[in-house]
Amino acid sequence: MIKQEGNKVYRRFDKELLCVEPWGENSFRVRATQRHEFSPEDLSALQQPKDSQIKVYEREEYTVIENGKIRCEITPTGKLRFFNQNGKLLLEEFERIRADYRKEYNSALEIEPRTFEPHQNTDNYKLTVRFEPVDGEKLYGMGQYQQPYLDVKGCCLELAQRNSQASVPFALSSNGYGFLWNNPAIGTVTFGKNVTEWVANSTKQMDYWITAGDTPAEIEEAYADSTGKVPMMPDYGTGFWQCKLRYMSQEEILEVAREYKRRGLPISVIVADYFHWPNQGDWKFDPDFWPDPKAMVDELKEMGIELMVSIWPTVEETSENYQEMEELGYLTRSEYGKRLGQLNVASLIDTTNPDARKYVWEKIKKNYYDAGIKIFWLDEAEPELTSYEFSHYRYFRGTDMEVGNMYPKEYARMAYEGMEEEGQENIVNLLRCAWAGSQKYGALVWSGDIDSSFRSLRNQLAAGLNMGISGLPWWTTDIGGFHGGNINDEKFKEVLVRWFEFGAFCPVMRLHGFREPFLPGLSESGGGKHRSGSPNEVWTYGEEVLSICTKYLGLREKLRPYVTELMQEAHEKGSPVMRPLFYDFPGDKKAWEIEDEYMFGPDLLVAPILYEDMRERNLYLPEGHWRDINDGKEYEGGQMVTVAAPLDTIPVFAKAGTRPELA
Repeated sequence: MIKQEGNKVYRRFDKELLCVEPWGENSFRVRATQRHEFSPEDLSALQQPKDSQIKVYEREEYTVIENGKIRCEITPTGKLRFFNQNGKLLLEEFERIRADYRKEYNSALEIEPRTFEPHQNTDNYKLTVRFEPVDGEKLYGMGQYQQPYLDVKGCCLELAQRNSQASVPFALSSNGYGFLWNNPAIGTVTFGKNVTEWVANSTKQMDYWITAGDTPAEIEEAYADSTGKVPMMPDYGTGFWQCKLRYMSQEEILEVAREYKRRGLPISVIVADYFHWPNQGDWKFDPDFWPDPKAMVDELKEMGIELMVSIWPTVEETSENYQEMEELGYLTRSEYGKRLGQLNVASLIDTTNPDARKYVWEKIKKNYYDAGIKIFWLDEAEPELTSYEFSHYRYFRGTDMEVGNMYPKEYARMAYEGMEEEGQENIVNLLRCAWAGSQKYGALVWSGDIDSSFRSLRNQLAAGLNMGISGLPWWTTDIGGFHGGNINDEKFKEVLVRWFEFGAFCPVMRLHGFREPFLPGLSESGGGKHRSGSPNEVWTYGEEVLSICTKYLGLREKLRPYVTELMQEAHEKGSPVMRPLFYDFPGDKKAWEIEDEYMFGPDLLVAPILYEDMRERNLYLPEGHWRDINDGKEYEGGQMVTVAAPLDTIPVFAKAGTRPELA
């Protein structure tokens, strides 16, 4: 039975309840369940949409729903098909059953589009949703995965959060639609040649959102309208961020900042990394090594530098807060055995519990925020569960298997809402993971503890571009990689230089890493017990590296007004700051094939050097007129060109007619 209630169209058949409703312009939200009702909205990444006027009518055997540029057809068996305003088929569910109304798919296989496999004696199901493959289709987005593929068509992706992996299940299709799997359950998606298959291992309902658009930008902006947009990036965020694992004392971090100023090098943010605290879960500085945080913050501010401080969600039994948090139920639970050991020797805060978020924020406010610290590094945001045994953990809002992917979004929300309540605007915090909607909570995502290699650098290019398409325009990476970089290794210095050049054209330019050889800690207990990496400042690596880094620090400073404009566009429209070529040149077929170049905003094309010993690059210039910002040479677009790329040069081209400061 199909009926319309307001703007919603329901279909009830046996045990399944299906709902199709408009959710923003040119968009539908689709839900289905075998329970008696749909789940509450607090698991959804979607914001409430503006009202849309739909048309509902019958055509032959089908029920048709129109919302602007998108049309949904419900077949007699309940299968869904989506078309754009020109009648082009965008996406249809996969069905292989005996059905007289569509002879071409009449099949004895008996495969339904939506399969709910019950977990016996529970209210949850293993859900599988299938779609027909689209011939020649390319797919982008889905968050960040440590692989070199920009087009994820043909990939099987785990829908789960891990260190260096962020599952943000939004895909932008070259066929003219965007698709959000609006479900935080652990699962998988396979974009196969023969079928697309989404799986949620434990859930109460199907929930997805689909939009139609004439350009990638139109699709992306509709997605941002539905899931949220980033705040405006504060001015300091567009500059250079200095970081390492780890500055071990207040005096050490101040001396590094002073040296940047003595050398006349630009710096906007400096970072106090983890284990500056006595115990995990204390959320405060260890006074033995950080005796006067407010004086430290004040001196840095006088130099024009913001201090970012690392926050971890871990709580050790030795923490002054552990017993109270355990009693109040603010810690993530384990299904069996002790909760200590969820990450090494610690438990984890339950960010899905609003009272737990408020409790932890009050500690952060008292010990950091009130001292003048206005930017936080929310590390371990996945969270990095021991062995990622997802079936072993339970949150306030449900099991990890059912709701786990929303953890990083709620972690970002914890700090954002606390800072917002204090009246702060233009909020940005650094996180190692995200889910759909994290961006509206000021999440700047970085790509995790990656290794220091050209192979890893190639992966970061794909990760950064797909994160932008996934609705996270604020993205950064550890310049030089995190693991394995020895400061005395000439090969590593080449990796660092090429990464630094790339970093100058990322949304946020941030140097970080756990450099070798390692250095011992300062004490046997408290905040001094953890070791540190070798120095990681731009002067660490010798005069040649310093000269190149200085060049790109200067270039980044020159670009900051342009970067600010890109941040404004991201804030207002949801536009990615760095994006694939097809985003700005959707009519150029070749632009859809290029995976090793990108646009930094609408006016700059960047072709990073991604291989060892490479000293020239073959690259594609889209249609139009281009100027090489390195030598001023002009090129006609629509062709491949070869340009020089000595160690101190990253090929960058400005669109003809852009402002002089981009030259």
